[in-house]
Amino acid sequence: METGILNIATLIAFGLLATGMVLAFIRLFIGPSVPDKIVALDLIASLSIGMVLTLVLYSGESVYLDIAIFIALIVFIGTVAISKYLKRRVYDK
Repeated sequence: METGILNIATLIAFGLLATGMVLAFIRLFIGPSVPDKIVALDLIASLSIGMVLTLVLYSGESVYLDIAIFIALIVFIGTVAISKYLKRRVYDK
């Protein structure tokens, strides 16, 4: 009985994460400024990490946790690099 409830909960989570991903992509494409687009990219990365973690719950395979850690590491480094670039661009004017 619990397995059925867990499967339903993970499928609902996948649906909600996919809806959030679609909305984040819309914000990415029509975002008025560069910081809005950066925040949208961070949100997309966070939602993809959530999807991978939901896949871990659904499949029971813990090997996918490495993928989530790798995505989080790359996104963090990218966000720091882009924010330093934008800070330098704004203050150099």
